[in-house]
Amino acid sequence: MSEKVTIKVRPNGSIRVTGTADFVDESGTVLRTETNFSLCRCGHSQNMPFCDSSHKTNNFEAPAFSGENQLEGA
Repeated sequence: MSEKVTIKVRPNGSIRVTGTADFVDESGTVLRTETNFSLCRCGHSQNMPFCDSSHKTNNFEAPAFSGENQLEGA
């Protein structure tokens, strides 16, 4: 993977990943590769770790990523 991946944290919703990303286990083995997908942030998805829009029916509330102060220590 050499292309740039963009991650967008949506307000009251999922984490949108644009680009291609590998899912790897603790030893670094690639388990699967996905392109342009959303990750669950609410914990209610029936298709974890991917979003299935369950946040819309479970009144999930959380802010979007909003600034450099959230990158400190990353």
